[in-house]
Amino acid sequence: MNILQAENLKKIYGSGENAVHALDGVNLTVEKGEFIAIVGTSGSGKSTLLHMLGGLDRPTDGKVTVDGKDLFSLKEEALTIFRRRKIGFVFQSYNLVPVLNVYENIVLPIELDGGKINSGFIEQIVQVLGLEGRLDALPNQLSGGQQQRVAIARALASAPAIILADEPTGNLDSKTSQDVLSLLKITSRKFSQTIVMITHNEEIAQMADRIIRIEDGRIFTRN
Repeated sequence: MNILQAENLKKIYGSGENAVHALDGVNLTVEKGEFIAIVGTSGSGKSTLLHMLGGLDRPTDGKVTVDGKDLFSLKEEALTIFRRRKIGFVFQSYNLVPVLNVYENIVLPIELDGGKINSGFIEQIVQVLGLEGRLDALPNQLSGGQQQRVAIARALASAPAIILADEPTGNLDSKTSQDVLSLLKITSRKFSQTIVMITHNEEIAQMADRIIRIEDGRIFTRN
């Protein structure tokens, strides 16, 4: 079953001779439960693509469907609500709220949405990510790896349709990167979670089920 689909996705900045085609007709289909890596060099269009897939930016042309909903048919407020409920984000910068403890950071998106916290599910996520003893800690009391685990837990907490990870190990050393990626893969299996990750690191990409390569705004190989 397709959980995510991009059709003829284009993003053009500027016009005429100065036009930059950040995305040039991207087509992509992701199955429910897949863990895919989008690999490309700096300026290849991978971050632009991720922003389009998450509804953070609107394309010049084309369509993105998440869990059966055409993202860009929605008005801004409806898109914001849909994104909060259906799309989890993990960024290179952890984006934790410094005055909230680990548990409060994890459940924050659910509370912002006025949703009900599934304590049993949160407990499962916390155990898988090894955060049981750190729930009362503030972000500045955690290592970089622990902060990224909290960011992953927060993305999983509302059981979104997909998780989009933007260079999630970019600020971590190689050992911690491997640990975090292993946990991301474990959570994708345990919770049947669909994950789309962008990275420039080939070694990290190898941990995904499928690798998609993008250059000059075009997908040109898949394996």
